Amino acid sequence: MSKKLVLIDGNSIIYRAFFALPLLNNDKGVYTNAVYGFTTMLLRILEEEKPTHLLVAFDAGKTTFRHSTYKEYKGGRQKTPPELSEQFPVLKELLDAFSIKHYQLDQYEADDIIGTLSRQGDKEDWKVTVISGDKDLLQLASEHVTVNVTKKGISDMEKYTPDYMVEKMEITPDQIIDLKALMGDSSDNIPGVPGVGLKTATKLLKQYKTLDEVYNHLDEVSGKKLKENLTNHKADAFMSKELATIERDSPIEISVDDISYDGYEQSKVSAVFKDLGFQSLLSRVTDEDAEEPAAIENMKDLSFTIAEEISENMFTGDEALVVEMIGENYHQAVIDGFGIVNEKGAYFIPADIALYSDVFKKWAEDENKTKSVFDAKKTMVALLRNDIHIKGITFDMFLASYLLNPAENNHDIPAISKRMGKNDVLFDEEVYGKGAKIRVPEQAKLADHIARKTASLFALKDQMEGQLKENEQYELLKELEMPLALILGEMEHLGVQVDISRLEEMGVDLKERLDTLEKEVYDLAGESFNLNSPKQLGPILFEKLKLPVIKKTKTGYSTAADVLEQLQHEHEIIPKLLLYRQLGKLHSTYIEGLLKVVRQDTNKIHTRFNQALTQTGRLSSIEPNLQNIPIRLEEGRKIRQAFIPAEKDWIMFAADYSQIELRVLAHIANDEKLLAAFKNDQDIHTQTAMDVFHVERDEVTSNMRRQAKAVNFGIVYGISDYGLSQNLGITRKEAKRFIERYFESYPGVKTYMEEIVQEAKHKGFVTTLMNRRRYLPEITSRNFNVRSFAERTAMNTPIQGSAADIIKKAMIDLYWKLKDEKLQARILLQVHDELILEAPKEEIDKLKEIVPEMMENTVELNVPLKVDYAYGGSWFDAK
Repeated sequence: MSKKLVLIDGNSIIYRAFFALPLLNNDKGVYTNAVYGFTTMLLRILEEEKPTHLLVAFDAGKTTFRHSTYKEYKGGRQKTPPELSEQFPVLKELLDAFSIKHYQLDQYEADDIIGTLSRQGDKEDWKVTVISGDKDLLQLASEHVTVNVTKKGISDMEKYTPDYMVEKMEITPDQIIDLKALMGDSSDNIPGVPGVGLKTATKLLKQYKTLDEVYNHLDEVSGKKLKENLTNHKADAFMSKELATIERDSPIEISVDDISYDGYEQSKVSAVFKDLGFQSLLSRVTDEDAEEPAAIENMKDLSFTIAEEISENMFTGDEALVVEMIGENYHQAVIDGFGIVNEKGAYFIPADIALYSDVFKKWAEDENKTKSVFDAKKTMVALLRNDIHIKGITFDMFLASYLLNPAENNHDIPAISKRMGKNDVLFDEEVYGKGAKIRVPEQAKLADHIARKTASLFALKDQMEGQLKENEQYELLKELEMPLALILGEMEHLGVQVDISRLEEMGVDLKERLDTLEKEVYDLAGESFNLNSPKQLGPILFEKLKLPVIKKTKTGYSTAADVLEQLQHEHEIIPKLLLYRQLGKLHSTYIEGLLKVVRQDTNKIHTRFNQALTQTGRLSSIEPNLQNIPIRLEEGRKIRQAFIPAEKDWIMFAADYSQIELRVLAHIANDEKLLAAFKNDQDIHTQTAMDVFHVERDEVTSNMRRQAKAVNFGIVYGISDYGLSQNLGITRKEAKRFIERYFESYPGVKTYMEEIVQEAKHKGFVTTLMNRRRYLPEITSRNFNVRSFAERTAMNTPIQGSAADIIKKAMIDLYWKLKDEKLQARILLQVHDELILEAPKEEIDKLKEIVPEMMENTVELNVPLKVDYAYGGSWFDAK
């Protein structure tokens, strides 16, 4: 058997994991986010790489042999956050449970340990994989050594071989050290040569191959300033090379033969996972060989029939139905088969038989034939694509699971079954594979899997309905979520018309704006560079232009949006960079992105609404996300010009709730002053400004109103004085006083905030006006940050969640009103608090009456709901 050696840079990966994931802690108050992230990556490595030899290397301390060469090596690094430091021992304990060896050596870095062991493996012709978040290790790549570097946190890896490096970076592994020598590395405080960045260093090495040869041909180097810097900083360059060189013969006391890996004991790992609270990872370390016989045995117990034809005798009028499609985007996926289970038995119906059967179509469209389904919206869309309009759905397992377990991110049938104590349904990836390996199995296995899923749906329906009734959520499912799912299904199937030529025109205009901005930035910087590269942008801003350094990262200067926003008054280059990024995102995400998802045969976009994603109950949309088009920017608003009616002489009609969350707050908090402001139709932001600043109405300035608006909406989200100070650009002391004055003015709101937190601590959850629950186990955490976040969530979830429920109910009421009035108008989109319809021009007057009436009267609050509307030839014009 060939040897496979995997070497993991422990410090680099745990750092990446810590900053990629929000702070988490288990029920003992132990921080776990970095360990959790590391573990998810580790499980993937074990599965994909299947190592025969494995080691995780760690740095031994801050001081290394390199400090004797350069005392400032790695100087300027921020101190490791204590929340991360605490997780190193936890990680090592977890590695022990996995039976994975870990090692560190005094005065040496993890890189040196990895470099030494990778050379040993390379000499033995073993296949070696190095895993790190640091590109310094690229110098180790060879014929047998691949260096995998994490990107986008830890969720993705880029695999570097010598050939790939030449193709992508135009340099070889050996030249990485010379590259660092020339350009330096701010994350390790390696000086390099001033003025030499990645582009210049690469160019020099392509021409002269090595650092020595660069200096042997110094007279040939073009550019007076470059030659001068290379000459004056020759000692720095060679010292930098020494610092950047990984020691591949370090005095380690282990060899590759000492780090063989034979796998782990499930019980040991499971025990640590349970202790750390990694419930979602438990299923990934179960002994599949031990469980499979039981699962197979259960499969054999399920008797089902593969239907070669469909007869009316198959149906009882009370069926469980599963429409099976592989792939997330069910607008494009092919139906692979149908599962039907009733009192008579279980059936698998191949798609080509069901979809061409008049008996099946008649049964599906019969409202009196009740059906329990998994994901009513998906079922609706799949069948509408085949000219079948399903009716009679009375239970949706997917939505029921979401309401019962809103914090769970997996609501498929196997996961639900396991949560409810049944282990007789295999996960889809066990049957179909995953990623590029997804395949539809042969019919017997496919039929078996679909029949078992449908049988689980049939068996668990009553139990899940019982739990919903116990939680007082049955009505929420039956009267809100399920009717909405069917409406959303119709909306998705219908789609929204797009003016392709208008989108393309906007793309050309945006590209011209971007090119102009790019030139303006180059002029201000005095040189051209890659605007999208933080590594190139950082030195321009903070070394060349001498702007104050706000934040450093491991790889250099931070040029994140929040950093640039703090610098926008320091230099005129900053606003241009911010605008360049905004317009760049518009171009790539919303012009090019929208053009990619337009159906060629209809020129329509069919977004998918996520109904079971957010814990507040809000809808979101994907592929494409039409709720996030950035409308604060004029160019972003203009993108809505491309969304037009599907019929000639029709218009777009948009209606949105005015300040719905503040109105819900007034109702829930029952604050007299807030109630009065809305009942008297006063401008709430002006009213708040009067109260906070102690001025009369005619003395309220636009800036006062702006600040009051930030306070109003900040209160809804449980904002802190720090958060408000950042929003308004004021001191924390001023922000604290603003919030205090707000609560003095609206004492009912303060009382509500205090009482809802206590209620959440007592019950473990909070509810919306329609009994949607959000569970908050972290509200009793000993960790201040974690507990504070849970408290803010307790305050804002009843407000946000109730607002989400109200607009959902309004959609249902409006949908049926349009039907009752026999209007052609139809709902196209829901975007936060806004509904977008398309309708014939002759129905405008009717819509102006009906839409506000249905939306404003969908629920009865202690304050009036207010709806604004507009209409025009495009979504943009309907504003």
